[in-house]
Amino acid sequence: MDWDKLRIFHAVADAGSLTHAGDALHLSQSAVSRQIRALEESLGTTLFHRHARGLILTEQGELLFDATSTMAKKLDSAAARIRDSEEEVFGELRVTTTVGFGTMWLAPRLVKLYERYPELKIDLLLEERVLDLPMREADVAIRMKEPAQADLIRKRLLNIRMRLYATPEYLARAGRPERLADMGTHRLICQNPATPQVQAGAQLTQSVMAQGVHSTLMVNNYFGVLQGVLNHVGVGVLPDYLTADFPLLERVLPEIESVEVPVFLAYPEELRSSRRVNAFRDFVQEEILAYRRAQTGEAALD
Repeated sequence: MDWDKLRIFHAVADAGSLTHAGDALHLSQSAVSRQIRALEESLGTTLFHRHARGLILTEQGELLFDATSTMAKKLDSAAARIRDSEEEVFGELRVTTTVGFGTMWLAPRLVKLYERYPELKIDLLLEERVLDLPMREADVAIRMKEPAQADLIRKRLLNIRMRLYATPEYLARAGRPERLADMGTHRLICQNPATPQVQAGAQLTQSVMAQGVHSTLMVNNYFGVLQGVLNHVGVGVLPDYLTADFPLLERVLPEIESVEVPVFLAYPEELRSSRRVNAFRDFVQEEILAYRRAQTGEAALD
């Protein structure tokens, strides 16, 4: 297949319009149309359904678009790695982590990284699904368990625990539970134990709900749980790393907590020399060290 025709096909499929693709490629609509028609003829199939509102991929077109999307990502990644220099850090870096850690801990700190490297472009992929780093679904991962793949460089960042938190306003209104059985009279904010999440959090939630909790607010990520807690809705199951950024949260039932959850940073062996990856890794390790020092200081004060 002609690489140039594939490039044009990808642009048309991405834009859903010959005109918009032509604008992006600096080609006339007729030139784009000729290239698509020639590609369809060479493949012996129809790639687009044409209608008044634009273009829709056929089943065969979807298959080809999946392939060209993978090619485009690999080419972009290769180009950025080639441009990596001894002096500068720039280009796109795809980072994947959980919704909770990404929204509540990582994203608020990224301003410091951008101050150092203003030309860095970070694509932050927040989801509970574990992306495949060797297949380059992402460049770097921060996960709540050790990666299973053998061809990854991994660094253990810290251990966290899931605990119970509430605001002083909520506790003043609803009362402070003195033992686990008292949680039956409180509103619990948590993720549904059956949804994808850190297993330790699901187990802690199950133990609290076993007390006959009559009112709950279930959210499918910890950022939503945090918002409910901050707005005095109830007692939330949250990771302990939040206490550094939300010091007004009060711990409820201090003796109740999950087992330790390890947090790992990982990236493919082939990116060992990438300046973007190394810059991000060093930044995260610095922030983790600062977090640990703050936690140690708070523990000493207590």
